[in-house]
Amino acid sequence: MKQDTPSRGGRPRGFDRDGALDVAMRLFWRHGYEGVSIGELTRALDIAPPSLYAAFGSKAGLYEEALRRYEALVSVELPQPGDAATLEDAVRQMLEASVRAVTDPAGELGCMISTGMISAHAEHEDLARAVSDRRNRYREAMLRTLARWTGEAEAAALARYLTAVMQGLSVQARDGAGADALSLIVDEVLAGLRARRQRAG
Repeated sequence: MKQDTPSRGGRPRGFDRDGALDVAMRLFWRHGYEGVSIGELTRALDIAPPSLYAAFGSKAGLYEEALRRYEALVSVELPQPGDAATLEDAVRQMLEASVRAVTDPAGELGCMISTGMISAHAEHEDLARAVSDRRNRYREAMLRTLARWTGEAEAAALARYLTAVMQGLSVQARDGAGADALSLIVDEVLAGLRARRQRAG
């Protein structure tokens, strides 16, 4: 990223904010918030620290914007009315989309949100809570989606279970499991769901 002459406010003239966010997003996605230093960020963005602070306020501010960028570009879409005929179809669509997201060669391995800031220093508690809130909002949206095909109690339990499965898929992808291996996990989840519903009658 080209470093132009700084403006009086400290930000380089012609600063490519979206490009900087993409670079920062990938660094945070790959290494986590605490795994990326200000020095590594400024080198990757090819700007001086004052320019980073002028553009984003702080490293935390940059991370929060990178999270929003990630959500806009990578988030797993939930099935819409008419997309799935049955509960099993809806679950399959969600999990297959999750597998694609955590193994997409155009991105980094794993999910920036589902396993982001799981463990964080106390001084970063607010950021960890912000990521946790995103996970909870996604789970609640999943619950509302699943409730189209089943009762609210089952939808709530299933949404929590699928959230855990998606987090596991993210960790497995980070550990090197490819899409084919993760798809076998999806098959097991669907087989279990099918058997459970058959037993329930």
